Amino acid sequence: MKIVKSLYLIINYKTFIVTILAVVSTWLCDHFHIVADFPLTLVAIAIVFPVVFSIDSAYKRRERALSLLGDFKAHVIALYHASRDWVGDDKDFQNEIKLELLQIYSRIRDFFVCKPQTAHESERLIYEQISKFSMIAKKFRDHGLQVGEMSRVSQYISKIMVAMENLKVILHYRTPVTLRAYSKVFIYSFPILYGPYFVSVSEHYSEGLQYAMPIVFSFILVSLDNIQGHLENPFDQIGEDDIKFDVEDFSEMMDQ
Repeated sequence: MKIVKSLYLIINYKTFIVTILAVVSTWLCDHFHIVADFPLTLVAIAIVFPVVFSIDSAYKRRERALSLLGDFKAHVIALYHASRDWVGDDKDFQNEIKLELLQIYSRIRDFFVCKPQTAHESERLIYEQISKFSMIAKKFRDHGLQVGEMSRVSQYISKIMVAMENLKVILHYRTPVTLRAYSKVFIYSFPILYGPYFVSVSEHYSEGLQYAMPIVFSFILVSLDNIQGHLENPFDQIGEDDIKFDVEDFSEMMDQ
């Protein structure tokens, strides 16, 4: 079932539309004897290379986002451990710090998976929550923390904000829009424009297999475009490779 689900993500209605148009183009060229031996190197230069570059760029952005999320969680744990180990055995204070930190994480999750219409409000709630936690962090002084230790607490809060801001950059600034637009134009037009080529090479095929090439090329190119599309936004929770914000599981791990 998992394989079927993965195939469903890379093969969609666009795949079948382009495939049908490519088959129709090949049939028309065969019917009207329009034959041409176009160079396949053009495919590698004009289509495959830009698409692979976009996929690689999107994948690296996802890996960078995972690294930043790991930094964020590490700083959250460090702050919670500070409330647990640096002060007296005040369970109420520990629970308050934990709940506020998890609330920040929850706000960040809501922001990155929300619809664009509610993004501004979700972002405002993140800053509001961090500001609230910064005020609560003053209570460390009431528990006897020295200036140096308070400085470390402040640094952890600062690093949480740095990680969040860098994650926002990845969300808002993606692979070049013009490159993606260029790739889409050629991906969707190539199988149709290459109808004369498919007819010319079909002379070496058995009867009925002249449509194998346009079908295969359409599936390959459109699938590559779909893969790049899913990797483009690693936060939208649509593709299987998207980043998961495991707030509930993380809450359990904090007490280990």
